[in-house]
Amino acid sequence: PNPFNPRANIVYTLPEYAHIRVAVYDIRGRTLAVLTNGFKSAGYYTIQWNASEFSSGVYFIEMRSDSFREVRKVLHMK
Repeated sequence: PNPFNPRANIVYTLPEYAHIRVAVYDIRGRTLAVLTNGFKSAGYYTIQWNASEFSSGVYFIEMRSDSFREVRKVLHMK
């Protein structure tokens, strides 16, 4: 959900075996957390990000593989 408090579920699907990296960034582009970074088989995956240690604000979640990149904006409110 967006806004979320304090956990966000990130659901994604891989069509084939690939290296995947999911990371959280702040508004300045600093990496705050790497939620997954490695090779995964094809299938459905869910990652949970617990943002309870972070202050309220806008964050970006980036999902990157060899042939795909997407960034989503999330709003964390305490």
